[in-house]
Amino acid sequence: MSATDLLFELGTEELPAGEITAMATALCQGVTDGLAEAGLPFTGAHQFSTPRRLTIWVKNVAIKGPDSEQRVVGPPVSAAKDDSGGWTKAAEGFARKQSIFADELIVVEEQGVERVAAHVSLKGAQAAEVIPDIIANAVAGIPVSKRMRWGRSRDEFLRPVQWLVLLLGDAVLPLQLFGLESGRESLGHRFHHNSPVTISSPAAYRDALREAKVLVDKDERRKLIAEQVRALASAGETVALSDDLLDEVTGLVEWPTALRGSFDPTFLAVPAQALISAMKTHQKYFHLNDASSGSLLPAFITVANIESQQPEQVVSGNERVIRPRLSDAAFFFANDKQSPLISRQERLGSVVFQHHLGSLQEKTHRIVAIAKRLADATGADEATTLRAAELSKCDLVSEMVLEFPELQGIAGAEYARHDDEPAAVAEAIEYHYYPRFAGDELPPSPEATAVALADRLDTLVGIFGIGEPPTGSKDPFALRRASLAVIRMLIALEKPLSLTELLQGAFEQHTAELSPDTAELVSQYILERLGNWYDDDGIHISVVRAALAAGATDLFDIDLRVRALNAFANTETAEHLAAANKRVANILAKADKLDGTPADSSLFAHEAEHALQGALSQVGSTLAPLLADRNYQSALDELAQLRGPVDAFFDSVMVNSEDPAERLNRLRLLDGLRALFTQVADLALLSSAAE
Repeated sequence: MSATDLLFELGTEELPAGEITAMATALCQGVTDGLAEAGLPFTGAHQFSTPRRLTIWVKNVAIKGPDSEQRVVGPPVSAAKDDSGGWTKAAEGFARKQSIFADELIVVEEQGVERVAAHVSLKGAQAAEVIPDIIANAVAGIPVSKRMRWGRSRDEFLRPVQWLVLLLGDAVLPLQLFGLESGRESLGHRFHHNSPVTISSPAAYRDALREAKVLVDKDERRKLIAEQVRALASAGETVALSDDLLDEVTGLVEWPTALRGSFDPTFLAVPAQALISAMKTHQKYFHLNDASSGSLLPAFITVANIESQQPEQVVSGNERVIRPRLSDAAFFFANDKQSPLISRQERLGSVVFQHHLGSLQEKTHRIVAIAKRLADATGADEATTLRAAELSKCDLVSEMVLEFPELQGIAGAEYARHDDEPAAVAEAIEYHYYPRFAGDELPPSPEATAVALADRLDTLVGIFGIGEPPTGSKDPFALRRASLAVIRMLIALEKPLSLTELLQGAFEQHTAELSPDTAELVSQYILERLGNWYDDDGIHISVVRAALAAGATDLFDIDLRVRALNAFANTETAEHLAAANKRVANILAKADKLDGTPADSSLFAHEAEHALQGALSQVGSTLAPLLADRNYQSALDELAQLRGPVDAFFDSVMVNSEDPAERLNRLRLLDGLRALFTQVADLALLSSAAE
C-alpha cells in the first residue's frame, strides 16, 4: 500500500503562550482521529507549535484506505419473502439500496430472528478526497478560550488566521478556511525573515523554517532556552529554571536568545519573593540566586525573540522596564510597614469572602475558633496558634498583596517580623497556605498546621453548607485542592483525629444557615478524594474502598489500614480470603437481618463448624490488642490464619440448611466471621484489586 506524509500548518497572529500546547495537542488528536475513522493508516504523528503557528506532520499516510466487506442486515424473512417464497418489494428495495440483485441476498439469524442480509464491498477512502474535511473538523475542535473576529469576515478564532499550508506528499491539497486558500507558503520569523517560506514537502518543513529563523519544535526551543539561560549563570550562581516559566517563555518566542541584565542592589531590601514575582510574573525573567546562601542576586535573564546586533541595547531596555516594577514593590513594602499588621484586621470587614458566608473578618474569627480546638489536638502552642490565626488574613488588604497577590502569607510573615511578633507566629502566617499544590511541602510546625487546617475546614464546610460544591471543571474556591491538603496534613500529623468531628466543629462556628448534614457531606467528599491520592502511589482503588468500609474517619488510621492492606492484597492468601468474604457477604445479603447473636455450638452438625468457631475465638482474642495498637499488618496476618477453617467450612457445610434453626445458626457463624474481618477492612471488596 503506497503512503506519503501529510503536513498541515495553521498560521496566526501571536497566540497566548498558555494556550498553545493544548491547542496543538487538540489539533493533532483531531487529525489522527479523523484519519483513523476514515480507515487511513499512518505510522506516526508529530505536533509543532510556536506563537504564530499550529502544525501537525503525519508520517506515511495511506494514499488509499483498504477495501473491506461489510454485512448489512435487512428486514426479517417474514417481510422479505411472500407466501410463494418470492422476494417482496421490501427485499428488492433493500437489495437496490446495497447495489446488488435480490438473488444475492442471504438469510442470517439475528437475536433469534431470521433476516435477509447482504455482503457489501466498501471501497477504501481516498486520502486526497477526505483529508480536507478531516482538517476542517480538527480545526473546529481546537479549544479556544475566547473567540474573536477580524476584518469583515464572520469567521472566529482565538487570533486572526493569516495562512494555511496543506500538503499531501509534494502536492497541495485544496482547503478553504477562514476565507483563506491552502498552499505551500508559510511565513518565517516576524523580524528576521518576514517573508514567505516555500515548503516543498512535509519532511522539509522543519529545516525550511529553521532557515527562516523559526524553531517549530517546542521541545527543541525549550531545551535551547534552558541551555542558554544556564550558560549565563556565573560560577557561584544558580538560576531558577521553574518549569512553568520555562514553558511560558517557550510559548513566547520562535528564535530564542537569552540575555543577562541587572538591577540596583538596593532593591534587595525588599522581600525576595516580591522581586521574584515582579520579574517572573510581569516580565517573564529568570532570577538568579547565590549558590551557597540561596539569597537573591541583583541580576536576571530574559529571553528575547530576536537575535539583535546590539544586544546591549536590548538588555538596557529590559533593565529600564523592570526598574519601575521593583520600585513599586519597594514603595508598597515601605508603606505597609508604617502600620502594624493587626491594624488591618478591621479593613477585612469590608472585603467579602462569600456573600452568604460574610467577610474576611468573619472568616478570620471562625479560623481563630477552629484553630483553638485544633491546637491541643495537634500538639501546637495555643497562644502562638491563636495569634497566627488572628493575623493570618491581614496582609490580604496590604498594598503589597493587592499589587502582588501571590505574596499572600509571605508579606504577612514579613510584616509580622517587622512588628516583633514571635518567629513561630510569622512562620505560621506564611505557611498556613501550604500545601499550595500537589507535591508541595507541608506546614513545618504544629501551629502552622493548625491554622492551615482551620482555614481549609472553614472553607469546605461553608461552601458545601450553602450548596455550592464543585461541579465538573468548576471549582472557584479550589475545594478539591483544599481536600487533598486536609488529607495530607491529617495523615502527616499521625494523631487520632476524627475527620467528622473536626468538620462538625467547623460547622458550629458558622452563623450562616448551612445544611444540617454539611459535616457528613464534606467528610464523604474528602474520603472520596482518597482514591486519587493513593492512586499516585500505585494503590488500587479497591484497596482504599476495602479500608474505608471499616468505617474509620481518622485519616491517619485509614492510611495505616490502606498501607497494610495494600501489602497484604498481593498475596495468595488475600485472594482466597477476598473470595470467601465476598461469598459470605452475598449469603448474608440474601438472609434476614441478624441481630449479632453468636452461633450456638450445640447446633453444629459438622466438625468444620466447630473448627471455624474455635478459630474465630482464638483469632478474635489475638486481634483485639493489635487493633488497639493500630498494628494492621499483624492483624491481617492473624486473619490470614482463618483461610484453612473457612475453606473447610465451605467445602463441608451447606449454609442454607432445610432446618431453619440450623440455617440461622450457620448464618450467625458467618456473621461473626464477617464482623471479625471488617474490624480491619472489608476484604470482599479486594476481589477487583487486580482487575
